[in-house]
Amino acid sequence: TVEEMELLQKLYDLLTAKDFQTRMEGVVLLLDLCKRSPRLISNNIVQIFDYFVLRICDYNKKVKQQALEALALMITMLKGGLNPVLIRLVEAVTNNLNSKHVGIYAA
Repeated sequence: TVEEMELLQKLYDLLTAKDFQTRMEGVVLLLDLCKRSPRLISNNIVQIFDYFVLRICDYNKKVKQQALEALALMITMLKGGLNPVLIRLVEAVTNNLNSKHVGIYAA
């Protein structure tokens, strides 16, 4: 629907914003949409995760940590819906395993 497309565009805009706080808002919105509309997310998983994976690898540690923590919650909500993006997610998460930042490593 038009409403869903507008919501997805808002999500994309937030996830790609220049300001780190706005990118963090995008992560929060994505997590909220996973809770409220898992079907919408699953149906658009590849496009959404094109942007979200960038946040897992974000240069800002706060954004990166929040994205990793959100991903842990999303996995249980989306389950099999993540299959099309699983390889990219594993690569992005693996890149954070050697982080010296305690919060990122823990996430």
